[in-house]
Amino acid sequence: MDSLPVPDSYAVIAAMITPAFFLTAVGSLLISSNNRLGRVVDRLRIEIQRLHETHDQARPELEARILIHQRRSYLVLAALRLLYGALSAFVGTSIAIAVDAAVLDNAMHWLPTVLAVVGVLLVFAASLCLGHEARLGVQTLNRELENELALDPNQP
Repeated sequence: MDSLPVPDSYAVIAAMITPAFFLTAVGSLLISSNNRLGRVVDRLRIEIQRLHETHDQARPELEARILIHQRRSYLVLAALRLLYGALSAFVGTSIAIAVDAAVLDNAMHWLPTVLAVVGVLLVFAASLCLGHEARLGVQTLNRELENELALDPNQP
């Protein structure tokens, strides 16, 4: 096997670095999504504890909020799975660039592009999940606020 000429090897290395920018973005999304999941789970546990302590008319509202938090946790978990898939696709992109250039003599030049597109689509799908989860979080906050204001005797 011949080694790559110097300019070609630089081009391959440069091409392999490009997915690293995607990896950095996905890594940031993974960190923030894991934090979001932790906050949703903590909130869910608090609501479940409140449910166990409540035996009055507030119970149906707590049950509704628990269901919303459960949906939120599923959405964040789905986003995390998609993001890990994207991470794999972008790592695969770098590997495919190197293998295609060094071993396959550019016979599968389309593979890195396909892997990169798959990674971007997975990030897009994860973003949709996270956007939907954020919307549910704001809706839950608004419900809680409305309930608290309804209980406040100083409100007109």
